[in-house]
Amino acid sequence: MIEWLPILVMFVVAVGFALVSLGASYLLSPKKATPEKLAPYECGIFPEVEPSQRFPVKFYMVAMLYIVFDIEIIFLFAWATRFNDLGWYGILAISIFTFFVLETLYYVWKKGVLDWNIPRRERYLKQDINKEAA
Repeated sequence: MIEWLPILVMFVVAVGFALVSLGASYLLSPKKATPEKLAPYECGIFPEVEPSQRFPVKFYMVAMLYIVFDIEIIFLFAWATRFNDLGWYGILAISIFTFFVLETLYYVWKKGVLDWNIPRRERYLKQDINKEAA
């Protein structure tokens, strides 16, 4: 049990640091909102006009998916470098990990996150034609 003492101490220090930081920021932060605090801020320049259009949410979803699959490649590379040492346990672990990542890809694909030109997709045109014929 004594071997776990450094981990317990580190956990207590980490939680304590987080709580002290949150408490200090709450106590030291200004409570009244000033006009400067309420003004929009983008790279130090006040916007002269509102943007003509906003980025669609799908843009951010694709960006997050890129990060997820990028991290998967990092894990696959680490697994591949230790392939002989991990044996069947490593194959099972990476298979489960890959299954969940591919399941995520299937889910977002079915939700339409990866479809950017929905009206031009052939499968949607077939559905529209079938609706008009009925």
